[in-house]
Amino acid sequence: MTELKFDEKGLIPVIVQDALTSEVLMMAYANREAYGKMLETKRTHFYSRSRQRLWMKGETSGHVQRVVELRVDCDQDAVWIKVEQHGEGACHTGRRSCFYRAAPLGQAGAVRLEFRDADKAFDPAKVYK
Repeated sequence: MTELKFDEKGLIPVIVQDALTSEVLMMAYANREAYGKMLETKRTHFYSRSRQRLWMKGETSGHVQRVVELRVDCDQDAVWIKVEQHGEGACHTGRRSCFYRAAPLGQAGAVRLEFRDADKAFDPAKVYK
């Protein structure tokens, strides 16, 4: 097996997709320990760059993700996982997906991002205390 290519900070980007709906839920980073825990536990684990620590998705919110399939891209420097999303959403803002802002296409210059599928699925103030 060929080794994954973690960046100079020891991280690799992880794209998370809902296995049932094909919706892209989030993108985060994993270090070697988080990657190993995903393989071992079949739960998503990441490395928080802001908190400088390992975390499991759902450890606070209860909105866990069970890994159904894990793939690595051709350059072996990015990971794509399909998950079963448990709980109302994956985004810490209370939305199902972190990708709820869209850039209008066909425009030049500065563009204003538009909200799409941005309804809140849960109240983050109640979930993250």
